[in-house]
Amino acid sequence: MKLNFINISRVISLWLITLLVNSDSFSQGYNHTWLLGYHYNISNPTDTMARMDFSSSNYNLIHYQRKMPFGITQGNISDENGNFLMSSNGIWIANNVGDTMPNGTGLNPGMYANMAKPFGANIINANIILPMPDDTNKFVLFHKTLDDVFGYCPTIFYTVIDKTLDNGKGDVISKNNVALSGSFGHGMAACKHGNGRDWWVVAFSDKADTIYKFLLTPNNVQYAGFQKLNVPVYGPWAGQPVFSPDGSKFAYRNALSVINTWYQDLRLFHFDRCDGSFSLDTVMDYSDDYLGYGMSFSSNSRFLYFDSYLHLFQLDTDSLTAQNSLEIVAVNDTFISAAGIYTNFYSMYLAANGKIYITSTSSVIHLHEMDYPDSAGIACNVNLHNIQLPCLNVGTVPVHPNYYLGRKIGSPCDTIPTGFEEKEHDFKFSVSPNPNNGNFKIMYLLPQNKAGKLEIFDINGRAVYTQNLPQWSTLQFISLPKIANGIYAVKINSDNLSITKKLIIHHE
Repeated sequence: MKLNFINISRVISLWLITLLVNSDSFSQGYNHTWLLGYHYNISNPTDTMARMDFSSSNYNLIHYQRKMPFGITQGNISDENGNFLMSSNGIWIANNVGDTMPNGTGLNPGMYANMAKPFGANIINANIILPMPDDTNKFVLFHKTLDDVFGYCPTIFYTVIDKTLDNGKGDVISKNNVALSGSFGHGMAACKHGNGRDWWVVAFSDKADTIYKFLLTPNNVQYAGFQKLNVPVYGPWAGQPVFSPDGSKFAYRNALSVINTWYQDLRLFHFDRCDGSFSLDTVMDYSDDYLGYGMSFSSNSRFLYFDSYLHLFQLDTDSLTAQNSLEIVAVNDTFISAAGIYTNFYSMYLAANGKIYITSTSSVIHLHEMDYPDSAGIACNVNLHNIQLPCLNVGTVPVHPNYYLGRKIGSPCDTIPTGFEEKEHDFKFSVSPNPNNGNFKIMYLLPQNKAGKLEIFDINGRAVYTQNLPQWSTLQFISLPKIANGIYAVKINSDNLSITKKLIIHHE
């Protein structure tokens, strides 16, 4: 391929434009922040806390003091520009400056919330904050509590917040609304509806064999019925349920304890974003001597990660029949983190930088970090306990669904006009670091349901590198063959659309 003079001029113009654009806007959005830590001394809650603010390529670890402690339960959300808005620990709601939001106390009424008040609730995936469809000022917090005696969740609640009230710090306008009463297991999950506007929210029965569905539409929460999942019934446990970022897959686990041995399996489903139905793909036995809770899909929706206290597993969900579809990618090394407690594996968090972070079950000051979740096997590169926190942390992760998932184009539910033409697609394209020596990372957002292609050209228009980009992928690490120092054009093509950025190669 050869670029003529007009094309080169156009490329240079694009370079100048993209230099003025904030390339981190995609990752610095609703899922920008993770809050960590709890009050070690509850009678004097002035302990140092932490928060991680994510960019497209890394994170910023901030030490500060905060009023809200976190057990396992955490809900938080920023606005689309990454400005922090609110958080909840399942007991109360804090505003964007960490103070109690007006009308924000008294969540999840009952004895359990009263007992957990000094620490925060300890229910995995029990808080999800979603933007209200068609209203940029309102947000909906889905939340649940525990029965005081039997340990199941008796009610699915939702609470509505208006961020514009109280001088822009937010106010609760409707609290503890009952979405459904019954006997529910731990954990909830959310996925964007195929119309690109509404949200599906799901919760399990206390036996984890039935799933209950809720639909968040403009100014309305609807109960959308239940579905029997046709899976084995063990007990009231479902781990950390997750949707894949592309919304096509859903997974959770179940377990049975017999004479001090855990028999566990993973359940993987196809999910129809239009009608909210689940179709079972597989029930996979992975029995381990240790229980596990955490789960996360990779950003390209291909690899599913889950753990026991001892092992970290990777499942290739695109090759379920292959012998190597399930692989152990990390083993707990019994590293002592704090007060004689070691860093095992617990809950997982797919962050806005494309990496997966893993907590531990007890109070520790370290996190595990997975660099390349989109890579097969040990190439995902798990760094054990490599992040040290300034505070004790115990298993807390926010539930951040893919807020940026668009409509399911061409589907029966693709019926809501968007006024958004594909030719105006924002690739959210960034290259870092730049300049570099030929090793760099690209972040991008492909058009909905479309694969892409990466091409790199020298100043004469000659292609020096090409690579296919899978649909739904958002991150790639590039290592170029030895090429001369100079200025290159990096181009992404997808769905007859393209974007180009400047790349400077400089070998020392």
